[in-house]
Amino acid sequence: MTLTDGTYRLGPSTGRLVIKTGRAGLGRRAGHDLTFEATRWSGEAVVAVAAPDRSSVSVTVETGSLEVREGTGGLKPLTDADRAEIKRTLADRALLHTAEHPTISFRSTRVTGTPQSFEITGDLTIKDRTHPVTVHGTSDGDSLLRGWATVTQSTWGIKPYTAFLGALRLADEVRVEFEVAGLEPAQ
Repeated sequence: MTLTDGTYRLGPSTGRLVIKTGRAGLGRRAGHDLTFEATRWSGEAVVAVAAPDRSSVSVTVETGSLEVREGTGGLKPLTDADRAEIKRTLADRALLHTAEHPTISFRSTRVTGTPQSFEITGDLTIKDRTHPVTVHGTSDGDSLLRGWATVTQSTWGIKPYTAFLGALRLADEVRVEFEVAGLEPAQ
């Protein structure tokens, strides 16, 4: 897609938003690297191609919409029961506590670069804690916008999941990735 000036709506109809975890600890071979997808999210991008500093992005994700899409590695394949248990664990107070904190939000504070290679710096709010994050993005010029950011869970008061008395744990850093295949003008 060729980026042109305008205000665009973002969400599951235009792209994907995923979170990828890794494993740490002595028991890391037993666990899985997980890929979660946000199934309910929305956002808006204001694009000013010639003046990226006038561009902005905002995104809100419903924490209860994170679904396990893939589990790689581990001693056995990820089952549906495993997926259900992971979803319950995410809702726990030590992790996302979805009942009390139903959304995660990102609001840009600065956009730099070109439509082909850009950075979006902004404030990420998780569990009522706000810290800066930088999103790195690219466009192939025709049909796809892609980007990623690294988020350190403990910065937002999230205790990475542990099992087997701490021998297996998720890495503190997770990678948030997006892929936008189409832009819908905001009404």
